[in-house]
Amino acid sequence: MAGSREIRNKIKSVKNTQKITRAMEMVAASKMRKAQDRMKKARPYGEKIRNVAAHMSRANTEYRHPFLVERDTVKRVGIIIVTSDKGLCGGLNTNVLRKAVTQMKKWQSEGEQIEVCCIGNKGLGFMSRIGAKVISQVIALGDTPDMTRLIGAVKVILDGYTKDQFDRVYVFYNRFINTMKQEPVMEQLLPLTDERMHSDESSNNKPKTTWDYIYEPEAQPVIDDVMVRYVEALIYQAVTENMASEQSARMVAMKAASDNAGSVIDELTLIYNKSRQAAITKELSEIVGGAAAV
Repeated sequence: MAGSREIRNKIKSVKNTQKITRAMEMVAASKMRKAQDRMKKARPYGEKIRNVAAHMSRANTEYRHPFLVERDTVKRVGIIIVTSDKGLCGGLNTNVLRKAVTQMKKWQSEGEQIEVCCIGNKGLGFMSRIGAKVISQVIALGDTPDMTRLIGAVKVILDGYTKDQFDRVYVFYNRFINTMKQEPVMEQLLPLTDERMHSDESSNNKPKTTWDYIYEPEAQPVIDDVMVRYVEALIYQAVTENMASEQSARMVAMKAASDNAGSVIDELTLIYNKSRQAAITKELSEIVGGAAAV
């Protein structure tokens, strides 16, 4: 059995760790509420621009944007992986990276080439370790995502699709369900599908009416700009969802760590009391034995 001094040092060390995890839990809870507010505020804009893109995709115009054109064959795939910059958030990053790697192996077995855009330090580090071809990256986004920081890395993927370097583009991120549940998802980003653009419609995933527009000066530059803004809105929404999931997962993980630290402290305290009682009993036995010998 370990000595009393060693046990006391262990108890002190675990208590210090518990203070840190409790502080991180409270910080994560505060950031989680702010992240959820940002996520909810981004949704109305995403819904409105989704409506516009859905109607434009069915409008009677001679110009068809490349983002709406389905490719006949798929030989090259571009993926955007959204992860956190920091750890200590449970299995959040592990789950989405495992999903991405499983899908990448499936595509590679079908002879498809894969290039990666990483948003977040954890995803970048993992993709670099497994030897994936990373063509763009953005890290250190902080607690508040800024579209100006994201647009550079995302534009590499969008330009690659426009220039036929990719036949499909997918995005992987953690969708926020609630505080206790975050779901890793894979969504097709390009070409834009009817299901994605009409996902907010209540019936049959299709708009109830078809709108046409008067374009000034002409259709092509207007549609080009709207489609790019639509894809950027999808990426921004994915990043805000992932950040809300990150703070929720971190809060839950730090709560579990604090509880486990409390259990360890209780166990060590019990061991310490037993050790101290055994030492006291031994001393009393020696005193009694000495007195009897005299």
